[in-house]
Amino acid sequence: MKASVIIPNLNGAGWLGESIESILAQDLADFELIVIDNGSTDESLEIARSYLGRPGYRLIENSQNTGFSAAVNAGIRASQAEYAVLFNNDAFARPDWLRRLVEVADRDPKIFSVASLMLRYYEPELADDAGDYVNLFGWAAKTGDGLYARRYQRERRCFSACGGAALYRKSILEQIGLFDEHFFAYYEDVDLGWRANSLGYKNIYCPHAVCRHICGATTGGAGGARYNDFKSVQSGRNSLLLPYKNEPLLMLLLNLPFLLTGYLVKFAMFALRGFGRPYWQGTKEAFAVFGKLEKPKFRFENLPNYVLIQFWLIGGFFKYAVYRVRRAVGAK
Repeated sequence: MKASVIIPNLNGAGWLGESIESILAQDLADFELIVIDNGSTDESLEIARSYLGRPGYRLIENSQNTGFSAAVNAGIRASQAEYAVLFNNDAFARPDWLRRLVEVADRDPKIFSVASLMLRYYEPELADDAGDYVNLFGWAAKTGDGLYARRYQRERRCFSACGGAALYRKSILEQIGLFDEHFFAYYEDVDLGWRANSLGYKNIYCPHAVCRHICGATTGGAGGARYNDFKSVQSGRNSLLLPYKNEPLLMLLLNLPFLLTGYLVKFAMFALRGFGRPYWQGTKEAFAVFGKLEKPKFRFENLPNYVLIQFWLIGGFFKYAVYRVRRAVGAK
């Protein structure tokens, strides 16, 4: 089998059915659909069950919310396909979306992941995500968030693919490991892409694999609220875990002044919005997790990859600065 599309669901009654239908309408025939329900208490579990009996459809029911990482890992382990393709329950794919992802991945066995062009659901002329990147401050960011999607029509290498709509090569997942469940939600996809980059694999952005995305529907952002307690805790913890886990010691020491500055700026930003307490809670959780993380081993033969990543972090700093200026002046 070519691909397994994996949809994690938690209380997605308002959009899960439409999301599933968009996958069942794909023009690639050789795929299966696996829905992972993460302890839903609304009607979405019944919606997921209503598709049982359809060829190529499977449902895994968790009794509680295990987090995004653990849920999709369960789907990946259940998959027997060449590619594991993650898709959010609040995303809706064009009929050629899956085929476009597979076509890119098939070109080169060194391609680990393929990122989609995710459009804002309510403003489809604007991009939601065109591939993720990281800067020197340790911040992960979405390329093109809130800017015109027409700017992002060229295929290119990206730092990592957004796990909301991305293809992953299973043979490489078996080598580098699955999603780190210490991240629970957010940054887990960037961590995975970073591990692949460290070993010289490629993450590619495909502008022709298009879907629309509500963004934050499961975590409380569908109504336009970019901040809440849950997101603040996750950001406070995972923005520390990401560089600590993935940067070799020398790189970590070199970047430490920038990382400290970035973390203080981010804490101030969350505090000004009334979320300083949950953000600090996430910080404390990060220090409790540090000793449990499995840091990839430093290998001298990977030195060129580490150097390339360092240049990407520097480039990400300027890319993010330009993006913030553009948004500040209202340019799209």
